[in-house]
Amino acid sequence: MAEKVTSYMVADRAGVSQSAVSRAFQPGASVSEKTARKVRKAAAELGYRPNTLARAMASGKSRIIGLIVAYFENQFYPEAIEKLANTLQENDYHVLMFMSWDETEAPETVINDLLDYQVDGIITASVGMTDVLTRRCEDAGIPVLLFNRHQGDDKLSAVTSDNFSGGRKLAEFLVQAGHKRIAHVAGWDGASTQRDREAGFLSGLAAHGMTLFARSCGNYHYDQAQEAARVLIRQKELPDAIFVSNDHMAFAVMDVIRSEFNLRIPEDISVVGFDDVAMSAWPCFDLTTVRQPTNRMAEETVRILLQMIENKDMVPCRTALDGPLVIRGSSRVAATISQNKIE
Repeated sequence: MAEKVTSYMVADRAGVSQSAVSRAFQPGASVSEKTARKVRKAAAELGYRPNTLARAMASGKSRIIGLIVAYFENQFYPEAIEKLANTLQENDYHVLMFMSWDETEAPETVINDLLDYQVDGIITASVGMTDVLTRRCEDAGIPVLLFNRHQGDDKLSAVTSDNFSGGRKLAEFLVQAGHKRIAHVAGWDGASTQRDREAGFLSGLAAHGMTLFARSCGNYHYDQAQEAARVLIRQKELPDAIFVSNDHMAFAVMDVIRSEFNLRIPEDISVVGFDDVAMSAWPCFDLTTVRQPTNRMAEETVRILLQMIENKDMVPCRTALDGPLVIRGSSRVAATISQNKIE
């Protein structure tokens, strides 16, 4: 077995001190360009790789961000997490991901593991935080940021899309298209995304003197959304439009409408969703939806979290980013609105 190459061997080869080798591989450290070139050349010749864990111990920063995710059933999360991870890596941070079996709040065991790994910060993706866990992270000096959810705790920063505005846009769009019997398939009522989207949607209807025709709940799960669609369609009077609280459930609703009831979309029922995941543009769905600005959400999440890491006294903030309405073929369109127009 080949001998392990150490920083001392690189220093000897480059004719510099061992501390100069350490500084050459430390982002932002004070080292001349001439010395850095000599060190990199010697390291390449010897096949040396710096010990990231040792460097983290010496600096007091792991450059690791803990990410807690509840589930990947919803197509939004693989896309969003990829963008979060890429944005963190662009800033010389890496992701340590933990799965939570509880969508309502991060389990204590997950937080314990993250604290044991000495992460520099924590992002929870649609997973809540209890007061006790929030205090534990605060006491440990580890900032926490909620992604795609907020909760009534002014100690926690959050980045979401503007769910209220998105819901209102969808209501305005359906009313302008002449729909009179507008139903809603809701997600989990405990989630801020659901509450805000529905509140915005009801506000949009109320602005035109309308109320919700019918409501059923899919809890953000495909099979439950299928049953929610059956409940709506089996009513004595058929809805002429359905707002589904995310695209993942909208696909389930569309499948039921077509395959079980032989109804046409949008001729018999218009269907609109929320998120604009990649599958929404597939010809089999062609779903009208509100786009979550995932790139901007990821960038803002990382920007705020890194500020919180550097400034422990930073006041928590809540950011809601507006997303456009994307019009496709799953919904009837008012004569004054062009098909496929993005607003």
